[in-house]
Amino acid sequence: MTTILRPADARGHANHGWLDSHHTFSFANYFDTDHMGFGPLRVINEDRVAPGMGFSPHGHRDMEIISYVVEGALEHKDSMGSGSVIRPGDVQVMSAGSGVRHSEFNASKTDPVHFLQIWILPEAANVTPRYAEKTFSAQDKRNRLALIVSGDGREGSLMIHQKADLYATLLDAGTTLEHKLAENRVSWVQVVAGAGVVNGVEVRAGDGVAILGGDVNLSASAANTELLVFDLPGKAA
Repeated sequence: MTTILRPADARGHANHGWLDSHHTFSFANYFDTDHMGFGPLRVINEDRVAPGMGFSPHGHRDMEIISYVVEGALEHKDSMGSGSVIRPGDVQVMSAGSGVRHSEFNASKTDPVHFLQIWILPEAANVTPRYAEKTFSAQDKRNRLALIVSGDGREGSLMIHQKADLYATLLDAGTTLEHKLAENRVSWVQVVAGAGVVNGVEVRAGDGVAILGGDVNLSASAANTELLVFDLPGKAA
């Protein structure tokens, strides 16, 4: 088993005034051949968008796009006719497939919105685009791993076109959890908020940890430590 820390301050960074974005993996003008993704996990962008600002309509294809709101309200509209405002606890999945256009704006005129946008490469190209969202409450995630996204939609999770599972948890200080990886599976843990230890490595908000085989061991040293745990196809080390 190998555990590799991706520190928050080592990420790519772009500040456009209305948008302050940190890139865990190569994205836009940030290019790093050592950080092109992790298995099918291609993008984790931590975005903060100013009040009333956002991304005007633009196109995607052949990508599974997940939005996870940390603070504020994010307004989504797309060419499939979907439109909603998502808030903390809400998870949004858009399978771009054969092609879709969408926009994302801060729904508030006074408060910023803070969210993670995650891209996962699909198993199949040119699928029919689709959109779904669901609320996972703090209680759903409290001191347990709540399955929020999967390749088969089990346990009430949102489905994507990839054999990838995404869990979310909200830990009290002093709480520990374990997630067992099956053979030929790897994990990425992204720290959304708080601080703790992942497989013996101290982490804080914005850090990511790659785990190549074995078990995923999580503990929180701060109240309301929020983590995303990806269980992905890949080779153990």
